[in-house]
Amino acid sequence: MHPWVGISDHVRLGVVTRWVTPELVGGVLEKCGVRDKKSGALPAGFMVYFTLALALFQQDSYDDVAEQLVCSVPELSESIPNKSSFTRARRRLGPRVLETLFRELAGPLAPVGLKSAFYRGMRLAAVDGFVLDVPDTTANRAAFGGPVKNGQPAGFPQARVVTLTECGTHAQIDAAVGGFNGGEPELAIKMADSAAGMLVIMDRGFPGVALWKAYTGAGAHLLIRARSSVAARPVEHLPDGTYLARMNLAGQKGAHPGGVLVRVIEYRVDSGEVVRLLTDLVDPIAYPAAELAGIYHSRWEAESAFRQIKTFQRGPAEVLRSGDPDLVRQEVWAHLVVHHCLTQVIIALADDNRIDPDRVSFVKVLKHARRSVVRQCTDTPTKIKEFLVVLAAKVHRKLDNGARRLREADRHLKRPDSKYSSKLSYRINTRDRRPTRRVTAKVITLHPAIVQ
Repeated sequence: MHPWVGISDHVRLGVVTRWVTPELVGGVLEKCGVRDKKSGALPAGFMVYFTLALALFQQDSYDDVAEQLVCSVPELSESIPNKSSFTRARRRLGPRVLETLFRELAGPLAPVGLKSAFYRGMRLAAVDGFVLDVPDTTANRAAFGGPVKNGQPAGFPQARVVTLTECGTHAQIDAAVGGFNGGEPELAIKMADSAAGMLVIMDRGFPGVALWKAYTGAGAHLLIRARSSVAARPVEHLPDGTYLARMNLAGQKGAHPGGVLVRVIEYRVDSGEVVRLLTDLVDPIAYPAAELAGIYHSRWEAESAFRQIKTFQRGPAEVLRSGDPDLVRQEVWAHLVVHHCLTQVIIALADDNRIDPDRVSFVKVLKHARRSVVRQCTDTPTKIKEFLVVLAAKVHRKLDNGARRLREADRHLKRPDSKYSSKLSYRINTRDRRPTRRVTAKVITLHPAIVQ
């Protein structure tokens, strides 16, 4: 009998255990119908924590992650199972358990008084997507697809993740996982029911009649950037210079009844390009155009959340570890669960210190969460509480980044497409490698062609 049998069930995941409790894990396993058929060294409950640990320690090997998880328990640390045992146990667990766990935890976290999270009583949320490189196996490429150039693969296969993110906290309210060849709007439609009562902001890759009807039908409101060709023909001019227009299905004529009526807001930022927004908030008095133009930039909070997951939590340019599509999905859901738990730590610290969550360093909270696993200093509710008290005492000394300053960076490729690029191409791709810089507040001006 393996020395881990009967002991590994008691391993916990540091401060993350405050939210991913043994009771929650047991309930999710029961709900998904996953049961241990016989006593073993790697029971399903332990494997939930181990899979989350793989996300928390993304750059470590299976063996190293297991060491981090059990190093304080001599009976376990002296006999780590081999990688194939962990892989078989992950396959038995499957992706549905981690997805269900995410859905049990996910949701908005902003308290009512957090101004950056609300607009006129509506919670602000953003829908956007990102891709994650996965190992280049035959199964992964068939399941997810990837970039192609001249008919040949041009990089790793990629899993596509689209999330509904709370703007004020970076908390994931809902998420959908697909492949590189699938579209973001199709995944976004799956999350419509989770957006009820919210004002949802999206970029110009999302406008479409099906998506619009899905979200407004679920009780959500929309603020979506659009290209100049979408809803371009005014139906009615409004007193504030905005106008109503019809967005139609692709290929339909303007008068076709299958479209939807939208309000179009056009403006410039610092005399730059014209930005066009579509919204279902058609009352210009109740929802002034300047206010809606001013909050559109909140969409970038979703990008900040993605940076936390992709750059800090996963590691920059890291490839996920799973060669099987089901395990890739399991790994993606594990990353989303871990990120949501770390966001909850940030919200708790910000609330205790009465500061905006933006000021709490995600990187430092991530490091402390990893230390809590290694030290196994939070394996009981009492110890978790003590750990959070110690962490709260460090907010002003270490974790508080201060109020966010207005900054921007030029859009330039920081790395050449290929190290064999021509000298001219290399100079173009790498010029102006300047850091982000402080900027003055942006000036938003309604488009003069409309305001007249």
